[in-house]
Amino acid sequence: MAQKVIVQHPANGLTKNGYYGYSWTYLFFGWWVPLIRGELGVAALHLLFTICTLGFWQLIVSFLYNKQYMTRLLEKGYVLKDTEDTMSSARMKLGIAQV
Repeated sequence: MAQKVIVQHPANGLTKNGYYGYSWTYLFFGWWVPLIRGELGVAALHLLFTICTLGFWQLIVSFLYNKQYMTRLLEKGYVLKDTEDTMSSARMKLGIAQV
């Protein structure tokens, strides 16, 4: 089950919800999830893979999508900005070191 963690970009103060863990949302809605989260290129790529694999792609990526999404956010400069327990759990699940 996916867990929510708040992330914030320190330069502009933009706050987003990040998720870690299994993505039921991706399992049921597939490429619509990155599209709604504003990742147009990722959504197009996932749509292509879903069509080519006749939907099997969604079964596999539902295990991976939230971690990939969080990794992309963190690479763009976002930082975890939630309660210490939530951030600790997110760091452990995502495999990132405490800064």
